[in-house]
Amino acid sequence: MIDFVNASDLSEYCKDFGFSKFIIVKEIKSLEGKDDNSIRKALENKDTDLIYGIEKFREKDRINQKDSGLNQVLCKLANKNKIKIGFSFSDVLNFEGIKRAKILGRMVQNVKLCNKYKIDMVVGSFAKNKYELRNAKDLVAFGEFLGMKKIWNEKIDNFYKDKDIGIRRVK
Repeated sequence: MIDFVNASDLSEYCKDFGFSKFIIVKEIKSLEGKDDNSIRKALENKDTDLIYGIEKFREKDRINQKDSGLNQVLCKLANKNKIKIGFSFSDVLNFEGIKRAKILGRMVQNVKLCNKYKIDMVVGSFAKNKYELRNAKDLVAFGEFLGMKKIWNEKIDNFYKDKDIGIRRVK
């Protein structure tokens, strides 16, 4: 299995946590969501591989729905340009209380949109230090909790050979 991390010094912990490989987010063409314009530009660019952290920069939700940072227009762009949407377990770890609950709710909504528009999704620890790393089975359980339809098949290392970094959706 493969995990995504933000720090390059975590490679020594790769085997301890049950992963065959750590991918450093800075080495691939990825973007952490900061605002609407940067997300939109990244989704319109075909060179982008991965966008993660979309749900955490929003301050308030709307009255009748969550403002999760992803909508049907952005989902169609991601599907058309084959861009993966990433869900960071580190975001859940670093927030507490109401903020954590809001981020989890927004992640669930984004997973529903990704399932509907058949967007490839990635679950990773996106750890900045060794204390944010999680076991492979924990990340699989996190993806199942969010509502992902297909997570980490038995031959997970095979999907990386064709230069895709996301999980292939299988109906």
